[in-house]
Amino acid sequence: MLAILRIITLFVYFILMNTLLLLIFITRPFHHNSVALAGKWYASMATIMGVKVIVQNRDVIDPKQTYVCIANHQNSFDLMTVCKAAFDGVVTVGKKSLKWIPVFGQIYYLSGNIMIDRQNSGRARDTLKLTAKKILEGNFSVWFFPEGTRSYGRGLLPFKTGAFRIAEETDKPVLMICASDTHNQIKWNRWDNGTVLIRFYEPERLDESKDIKQWTTYFHETMKQRLVELTNETNTYNHTVQSKSKRDV
Repeated sequence: MLAILRIITLFVYFILMNTLLLLIFITRPFHHNSVALAGKWYASMATIMGVKVIVQNRDVIDPKQTYVCIANHQNSFDLMTVCKAAFDGVVTVGKKSLKWIPVFGQIYYLSGNIMIDRQNSGRARDTLKLTAKKILEGNFSVWFFPEGTRSYGRGLLPFKTGAFRIAEETDKPVLMICASDTHNQIKWNRWDNGTVLIRFYEPERLDESKDIKQWTTYFHETMKQRLVELTNETNTYNHTVQSKSKRDV
């Protein structure tokens, strides 16, 4: 019963929210802070799902600096968890096919996100060049999911090199953003789905000590280790909260 109520509530809420966002973005297309605004609104859906999202270490972001951001990509619940970490001046790189999704696709386009054609390697390379130009000339940070697809509980998938090529070309630091594991944590029929921790880590600038493939491997291994640590911390936190709730009953 709870699952049905959530599905109905989320559907209505999602439609109303996207309608309002579309109206806002039509009046101010490609605004510098549109993605951050949309991220905050989408993250509000976590309350309906009984999920508490905590973003940590946001203060590592220098508002005068732009970054190449990398984050892990787990499942569709990222829309209401990871989105909360969006900050002013950031845009994402997503599949070109997203623009065909009614309303959401138009919001994604109008908020200034970069669309890449992954089926055409030549166009994909051109898009990466435009991405570098947007970072340098438009004062934007760009958010990548370097796995390229959702992991669905398979662990951290191999990284594509695009984000790190952009970081090298633009000489911008890489800002790592990790979200604790949500696979099998969030259940439609469970009232309290616990806490998801999202953490920013100190930015790192690429140097000549490694080539692109080595940097890609380095960041993959680093994120993999940090995800284990963050997920263990989250599990301990959720267990402590649940134990305290039982004692208080």
